[in-house]
Parts: sequence; C-alpha cells; structure tokens
Amino acid sequence: MEFQFAGLADFLAMNGHGPYVWIAYGVTLLALAGLVIQPVLRRRRLQAALKRQQRIQQRRRSAEKRKRVAEPA
Repeated sequence: MEFQFAGLADFLAMNGHGPYVWIAYGVTLLALAGLVIQPVLRRRRLQAALKRQQRIQQRRRSAEKRKRVAEPA
C-alpha cells in the first residue's frame, strides 16, 4: 500500500483542495458539537428552573402554614 502524499504539508494541502476540505470538516465538527452541547445546556436550564419553582412553592406552603397557625381560631 502506497501513501498518496509525500509529507504532512502535502496531506494538509490535498493538491490545492485542503482549505475547502478542512473548512468542511471544521464546520461539520462545530455543528455536531452544537447538537451535543445544546441539549445539555437546555437540560441544565430546565433543572435550574424546576428547582427555583420548587423553592417558591415550598416557601408559599410554609407561609400558608404559618398564616393558619397565627390566625385566631
């Protein structure tokens, strides 16, 4: 089996097509990374929003209990 290029520089240049090929690879990798990172970030935001909502509801419940206890019977 014979290697197609004489060296690393020739491999990166790819007979003049190197810039197009490497930019295409870069754009593809960025798109794939975005597809992986976006759901992770979205999940973190949703979890934070749910925790915040649970804290608010817990505070409301405890305030209602205190209000019931403080009311004269």
